[in-house]
Amino acid sequence: MKERDSDEWLLAMKSEIDSMYHNEVWTLIDLPEGARLIECKWVFKCKLDKDGNVHVYKARLVAKSFKQIQGIDYDETFSLVVKFKFIQIFLAIAGYYDYEIWQMDVNTAFLNGNLEEEVYMTQPPGFTCPKGPKKVCKL
Repeated sequence: MKERDSDEWLLAMKSEIDSMYHNEVWTLIDLPEGARLIECKWVFKCKLDKDGNVHVYKARLVAKSFKQIQGIDYDETFSLVVKFKFIQIFLAIAGYYDYEIWQMDVNTAFLNGNLEEEVYMTQPPGFTCPKGPKKVCKL
């Protein structure tokens, strides 16, 4: 946060945290005895305009789920991805039928799902609750 753009990065982080609270992603609790705690980190990305200038600063809070153990912390994983050939097919169909295609940027992409496991994560770096600095986030 010592870069010249630190104010923009801080605003991006605040926007992400506000979204997490709005969507009730977690509740702050004391870590239950014997529960495993996973850490989290910030991932930063600049979106550029057509001239290569920074257009948007994006900050995402991600759980370091790679520290989980299969069969103990989770049973299965899922990652939503699309193959490039499906995008090509979609564009070809749209061109054939003369459909309009619109592009949009989503401020907060939030995937909502019900967790079957209990997952406990550290509080986000830089956004620790002053009333409960030792509490953890139950996702």
